[in-house]
Amino acid sequence: MLYFLQQLLNGLHIGAIYALLAFGYALINGVLHRTNLSHGAIFGFAGQILILAAVFGWQVLWLTLPATLLLGTLAALAYGALVSAILARSVFQPLADRSPNTIVAATLGVSLVLMEMVRIAADTRDFWLPPLLSEPVVFASQNGFRLTLTVLQVINCGVAALLLVASSRALAGSRFGREWRAVSDDPLAAAFCGVDTKKVFRQAVVLGGLAASVAGILAALYYGNISFGSGLIFGLKILFVTAVGGYLSPARAALGGGAYGIAESLWSGYFPIEWRDGWMLGLLVALLVLRPERSQPDRVGAPG
Repeated sequence: MLYFLQQLLNGLHIGAIYALLAFGYALINGVLHRTNLSHGAIFGFAGQILILAAVFGWQVLWLTLPATLLLGTLAALAYGALVSAILARSVFQPLADRSPNTIVAATLGVSLVLMEMVRIAADTRDFWLPPLLSEPVVFASQNGFRLTLTVLQVINCGVAALLLVASSRALAGSRFGREWRAVSDDPLAAAFCGVDTKKVFRQAVVLGGLAASVAGILAALYYGNISFGSGLIFGLKILFVTAVGGYLSPARAALGGGAYGIAESLWSGYFPIEWRDGWMLGLLVALLVLRPERSQPDRVGAPG
């Protein structure tokens, strides 16, 4: 039983990262209504920016470890917000009313650009952070087996939970949340009612990008390194998770991301790990095919 609970705890940690990604993806998709392949790229980009900025702070500025990690975190958030703002203004808004395939192709191009930018900045080198807060927190023990998470895992779960709860409450009760729901449902009608649809569109894209950036930061701090390929895989998983659960509810998408993380961890604990991603993605595809059809029509008058 403790072994099973250990896999659940491990799943809570990776699920918290998936939940942040899914929340941000649903927030953007609520106003975009198009498949966005750049979300995982922003996740990987933010994590790599954190590492590069931390290396610069440590080797060039001679900062202490906490200060260099703070520098990296701030740089990752700033670059994540900047990339998201550029995406909103220069890619999503001009193409929002075009064919869905246009957005797919454009965001794939954005992903490749972000990958090359980081590769050039790192001079094609692979940097790693040192192990951080790796001391175990013991929740239970029996017959020599201990139920643990590291201090950093506990902090990551707490940060993700706090952000998701605060964001969900703000989305449910704030003016932005009401306007976001109006634009998500019918941007043309929202514009007739005095809502600045372009502003809401840009804010949603930037906030969704920040959620992906925070997820990338948490992943980079825990794993010590994050590759662009990891960003693509995480983004693909979140695309399927939100497709199964529905694109238009960030809170429900976050719950789906958390559940997927737990399921992935249970697979790793009981089945061959090399088959994990293939079987889990296959399960998501099967759920997507078998679920009741809930069409998502194009929105006339999307902010462009």
